[in-house]
Amino acid sequence: METKCWIVDKEVDNETRYPQIEEAAQALRLNEVVAFPTETVYGLGANALSDEAIAKIYEAKGRPSDNPLIVHIADTSQLEPLIVDIPEKAKRLMEAFWPGPLTIIFKKMPGRLSEKATAGMDTVGIRMPDHPVALKLISACGLPIAAPSANRSGKPSPTSAKHVWDDLAGKIAGVVDGGETGVGVESTVLDCTVEPPVILRPGGLSKEEIEDVIGHVEFDPALKNKDSKPKAPGMKYTHYAPNAPLYLVEGPIEKIQQLADAQRSAGKKVGILTTEENSSSYDADIVLSCGKRSELSTVAHELYGVLRQFNETEVDIIYSEVFPNKGIGAAVMNRLEKAAGHKWIR
Repeated sequence: METKCWIVDKEVDNETRYPQIEEAAQALRLNEVVAFPTETVYGLGANALSDEAIAKIYEAKGRPSDNPLIVHIADTSQLEPLIVDIPEKAKRLMEAFWPGPLTIIFKKMPGRLSEKATAGMDTVGIRMPDHPVALKLISACGLPIAAPSANRSGKPSPTSAKHVWDDLAGKIAGVVDGGETGVGVESTVLDCTVEPPVILRPGGLSKEEIEDVIGHVEFDPALKNKDSKPKAPGMKYTHYAPNAPLYLVEGPIEKIQQLADAQRSAGKKVGILTTEENSSSYDADIVLSCGKRSELSTVAHELYGVLRQFNETEVDIIYSEVFPNKGIGAAVMNRLEKAAGHKWIR
């Protein structure tokens, strides 16, 4: 399949017609798969009402079909036909954080969405992305768009059009290139069909920010217990992993260095994932910084790109520092644990 690339300035406006976006929107209406930027990561979009279109997402990603997809909308008028009702707390969250990196789980309207998009569940995750290109594209096609991250399943999520191209060229109809994404990790997924609401996936919006609006929320126990069955899109299988095995190391710089030295003595090529503050403290084959420890939002922004950079090296093993598990740090640590397959050295 020929994959097109439509380059669009991120600062699109509502009044102007963009031929690139119109062409991409037409592809979506024809039940083709199109990657596009959001404020979190690039999404792999298809018509959420069509089994045919959704099947193409799973095929392109190599994604298990029992893994539900998040549906993206451009306006709240698209929401009501898809769901049974809007709980009061969900209304307050929508007012506070939409458009933005928050996916809300609703009871779905039977017979409307593709069963493949929701993996046969009676709920659906819906969000309104905070990206002008995404909103323009969804509006132009006039459809709710199901969109997981635009990468091969299990690999680091894409934060640039190049990442998408590297993974999916020849497998999808096209990529709308709107530049690099902002947040860098996926949306927070919050189940509002239960009380108190439950965070099924930490992401670009922190637990603390949510609680400022609606009060107490809880984390899904499956986030801590790898044997529990998670309910959120993208949480059931190993994700975000670089090619080399990744280990999370709890302890000081000296401990990570000792581990690296032992591996190098055994003839292994070692990579270390660190931050700007500590990058000069290590002696290893590849040392990559993923932002500032003092500003965890920068770590979230850089994380997937750094995991992909390790794939461009020939390291045999990667050791990673760990981060405070609060605020955006909860999302960072969730993704690192998934990337490491829960392999810790404590």
